[in-house]
Amino acid sequence: MLVHGANLRAKENHKTKYKDVDSKRYLAEIRSLYDDWHKQNTNLIGPGVTPSESDIETVRQRVALFEEYKNFIDKQHYAEKFDSRSNLHSSALEEFLYYLFKDIVSDFGERALIGKSHTFKDIFFAAPSYAKMLETPYARIEKKDHDFVIGVTVLASLQTSKSGLSRIQDDLDSQKQTEVVNDPVEKASEILKELDQNQDKTIESILVPAESLSAFSETLNAGDSEEHFFDIPVVAIECKTYLDKTMLEGSSRAAEEVKA
Repeated sequence: MLVHGANLRAKENHKTKYKDVDSKRYLAEIRSLYDDWHKQNTNLIGPGVTPSESDIETVRQRVALFEEYKNFIDKQHYAEKFDSRSNLHSSALEEFLYYLFKDIVSDFGERALIGKSHTFKDIFFAAPSYAKMLETPYARIEKKDHDFVIGVTVLASLQTSKSGLSRIQDDLDSQKQTEVVNDPVEKASEILKELDQNQDKTIESILVPAESLSAFSETLNAGDSEEHFFDIPVVAIECKTYLDKTMLEGSSRAAEEVKA
């Protein structure tokens, strides 16, 4: 989540690039100010889900700290040494967004997603043949990279289903046999043992509550089901510091796709 810090560290540790005297000196200067910027943002608390009288002042402080740091790294000699392809300047904006929203997002719980993300864009199916598709869906998830996202990670388990009368009969049978798991953590070990005994057997007699799936997703790799992890954004932000006409048009199209 500390995208800018990671970018800076990668430059400091690069084996071939940024080894000249100027690069080393510039990186050391930026590192000194970055560490101070990071520390001050970490010490600030808020805004959170519950409104506070200090929220506006906290936001003002975060913005002022960012402007001071961004103006520093935007100096001409830094901009010439680390161009747009190095992402030094754009990643600073991404990390600022993390500091700005981290406390309010964390108030929603540990499953809240914040930071860079590969979000869900589309789903399609690419089975090699119809016969194979009857066994496994062969789903493919198309994803879209975003600089900053607030959202959630979803685990989707896909499996082909019987149709017509056979499915109705199976549904009637399952109503008699289905066991609902109320304590998924305790039940996880039992499922694992059953999978170890018969890897080809599909676990059909256990329904796991949706809120527990991410806790032990590895236990759901049974039979011919497919599991896919993808992120769903509630907020998606593209951080552009160098915006030419082509990039602007691409950003507009991406925004429309996300809204759709």
